[in-house]
Amino acid sequence: MIKPIPVLVVAGPTAVGKTEFAINLAKKTGGEIIGCDSMQIYKFMDIGSAKPTVEERREVPHHLIDFVDPRNEFSVARYQNLARTAIEGIDNRGNIPIISGGTGLFLDSIIYDMDFSQKPEGGIFNRRRDELFKVSENHGNEALHDILVKLSPETAAKIHPNNVKKVVRAIEVLENGGNIPDYKSVQRKTFYKYDTKMFCLTRDRNELYDRINKRVDVLMNKGLLGEIENLLKMGLSEKQISMKGIGYKELFSYLNGETDLEEAVRLIKRNTRRFAKRQLTWFRRYDNMEWINLSRFKDIDEAVNTILEEENHGRERYSNS
Repeated sequence: MIKPIPVLVVAGPTAVGKTEFAINLAKKTGGEIIGCDSMQIYKFMDIGSAKPTVEERREVPHHLIDFVDPRNEFSVARYQNLARTAIEGIDNRGNIPIISGGTGLFLDSIIYDMDFSQKPEGGIFNRRRDELFKVSENHGNEALHDILVKLSPETAAKIHPNNVKKVVRAIEVLENGGNIPDYKSVQRKTFYKYDTKMFCLTRDRNELYDRINKRVDVLMNKGLLGEIENLLKMGLSEKQISMKGIGYKELFSYLNGETDLEEAVRLIKRNTRRFAKRQLTWFRRYDNMEWINLSRFKDIDEAVNTILEEENHGRERYSNS
């Protein structure tokens, strides 16, 4: 019997401190980091996605960050393939794979036995799929999401409206006789090759929201608006999936003359706080998630040391020393 690969997961909401935590953890365990963020995969979008800096990536090897042209499409299926390949490579080098990020669907694609090849095919299904994508293109993602809400409010609550492909897939399943238990069970069967230990970072709500607000100010000061203007010069527009992220879409509204800059920044902060809340809701679905409230520690280093000491086989299981 093949021994499963030990995999560490550092999840959590935006601005909670995942990057610093994962790097600290990687240094202490002999780990390499695999990005699990649907925005940090894109090139030329360093500021808005709050990517690990070049210096941080020099400290510890990082994978699946800064490698996709934002003008191109990128699927969860491709992410799954690349992430699992990276995990095997890291394990073959005798290091610990550390999944770090806040995109729940990306995480699911790694740790669960999700088969993206199984989907309705044939003329009638393709026509319906095209119709659904056109709803999004012509009337917006919320209009498409409303179709899913009418079919299953429970399913809709777990899928963000901007995740158009997943919304379409869920509608297909439900319209063609699938039901919520079937849909969930297919996705949540644990992938047998990994022995996964998951940590979700959080903070007291006021502290987290304060960090979010301050980070938005920092991103603006670093030149987020200029980054978006450069992306426009490359031929990108608000229609691209890569431009749907928080920070980008609000500033597009400003550049299009739909709002002033102060209001755009206010909306970025508000939408980021709401996004953090949705992320926490997503991560509460995992039965084996260990929650780490960073507000209870003096710093990240103390938090990392504590979880390694409390893990029954922490330093033996997650160390190559």
